[in-house]
Amino acid sequence: MSNAEISPRKIIQQERPTPDELVPSRYAVQVGEIEVVVISDGMLTPPAESMATNANPAERGAWLDERFLSKEAFDWALNAVVVRSGDQTILIDSGIGEEYPDFPRAGQFGHRLEAAGVDLESVTDVVLTHMHFDHVGGLLVEGVKERMRADLRVHVSAAEAKFWKSPDFSLTAMPPALADLARKASLEFMDMFGSHLRTFDEQSEVAPGVVVARTGGHTPGHSVVRISSRGERLMFGGDALFPVSFDHPEWHNGFEHDPEEATRVRLRLMKELAETGSWLVSTHMPFPSVGRVAAAGDLYRWVPAWWDY
Repeated sequence: MSNAEISPRKIIQQERPTPDELVPSRYAVQVGEIEVVVISDGMLTPPAESMATNANPAERGAWLDERFLSKEAFDWALNAVVVRSGDQTILIDSGIGEEYPDFPRAGQFGHRLEAAGVDLESVTDVVLTHMHFDHVGGLLVEGVKERMRADLRVHVSAAEAKFWKSPDFSLTAMPPALADLARKASLEFMDMFGSHLRTFDEQSEVAPGVVVARTGGHTPGHSVVRISSRGERLMFGGDALFPVSFDHPEWHNGFEHDPEEATRVRLRLMKELAETGSWLVSTHMPFPSVGRVAAAGDLYRWVPAWWDY
């Protein structure tokens, strides 16, 4: 089967959905022999300017207006992924965890994971693209660690683990409250899961066909996960790519710890994706965040997959 023939398939919803499950919250893609399930943790609503802190306000406003989006709070999807390769079940990121007052629409990951038929006891590996609170928070919820295996392996780049021992927020535009939350979540995570860490320098094979590789940029140890099987490919891009990245890759995201490097990273990844025809799934692309990247002159465009019902 060629890349063009790969067909995402939607996981059947529960027979009698509860009110908060009236919208789709999980979607599966078969990549060769590897199953990838995208699970929505809900929506974040940070200030709209945080998606383009170095943009001209009028130009940023025009971009939002063209898409009928608010100029006050920008809706960001929050996606995590479960990968099944051989006898391994791999969780890539974990959402925000408990509901925060500023993000009441997020924090759905726990019950949506269960609704997708994934037991925490079955998870053999966790891969963290980076350690921001909306990526590690789901693992910090009370009672979660107790349900996970004693031999759980948590994969994160060595640069990321080192960074959060003394994080530098000087180049970000994160509100102080969110910076404090990021520090707290990373420390709590390291205290809770530090003994399970399996760090790597540049890249590591987590399972057959599942490779995590450091990109840097968004955080010093930010990583992506490349999945390949039988000639088919999918990349989980973490926070390297955002919806606005395709029109304005030069716009800085307020959560980037090295904005200039983050721009170089996303351009490099978009070039790779366009050349290989790989599927892309990213944390903050609109759910189910399954699509491809195509060249568009000097830039790139996002081509979402047709939903498979």
